[in-house]
Amino acid sequence: MSLLSLFDPWEPSLSLVVVFAAAAILFARGARRIRVSVVRQAAFWLGLALFYVALHTRLDYYAEHQFFVHRLQHLVLHHLAPLIMMAAYPCGALRAGLPLRWRAALRRWQRTRPARIAAAVVLNPTFISVAFVVSVVFWLIPSVQFVAMLDWRLYRLMNWSVAVSGLLYWWMLLDHRPSPPSRTRPGLRVLSPVITMTPQILVGAIITFSSQDLYPIFTLCGRAFTSLPASLDQSLGGLIMWVPAGVLEAIGAMMALRNLMRLSASPRAAAARSARPRGGRRAAPPAAPAAAQPGASSSGQHHA
Repeated sequence: MSLLSLFDPWEPSLSLVVVFAAAAILFARGARRIRVSVVRQAAFWLGLALFYVALHTRLDYYAEHQFFVHRLQHLVLHHLAPLIMMAAYPCGALRAGLPLRWRAALRRWQRTRPARIAAAVVLNPTFISVAFVVSVVFWLIPSVQFVAMLDWRLYRLMNWSVAVSGLLYWWMLLDHRPSPPSRTRPGLRVLSPVITMTPQILVGAIITFSSQDLYPIFTLCGRAFTSLPASLDQSLGGLIMWVPAGVLEAIGAMMALRNLMRLSASPRAAAARSARPRGGRRAAPPAAPAAAQPGASSSGQHHA
């Protein structure tokens, strides 16, 4: 088998091709209309390529027949690819890539009540953080994993949910704006990875050190690497969820900390701090000019 054959789709999906093509076209159009640095463009294309490799190549076959490859696939979909893509801050370029009529329609739709309600729920920091953790932990429940690996519809739902929750989370975490307009305070963005990585590390450790075969579905379907014992395959999968995922979230926390320090040093933040009253007392209003005080004008005329 040649190296290029690894990039052949294992299960061709028209919906995936449409999504990748639309994202590529919109970003390319938008990057010509607004200023996007070379580094940001490289980050977007690398992230998109990683998504494609994880979802629409022969890697998907190995993910269906080997637990540690399955965990590698989800590490890319949930952590690595969305982290790199959101570090490019692609939303502005994607929006700029839309035709003018579509952009106007999008702005009108965003002002509607259903759109505001949907945004308030889906873009809520608590919802995003919970979905980020649940989208990984839920599918690792042995009975759920067993059914998902047998039903192609649940299998695709699993991969899509992991990818979408990853994009939302890293979009929230790497947001470089103050709050408001950002929905998440900069300090909370730094703390968030500590909260979200804890249950993932715990589940990864349980899988790593378990002496029981938690996922016999991979044996029933036939493992891709028959020389690798099931216990070692499972331990490697748990270790991937435990260590590399934790490292990537720590990197995200440091990037959020850098944004926090930048915002703290900005003139806007300095002006806000200087405007705060000291000692818990409210600042007294400035004295009115002499000309504006009652009797000042007549007094001046009398002395003149």
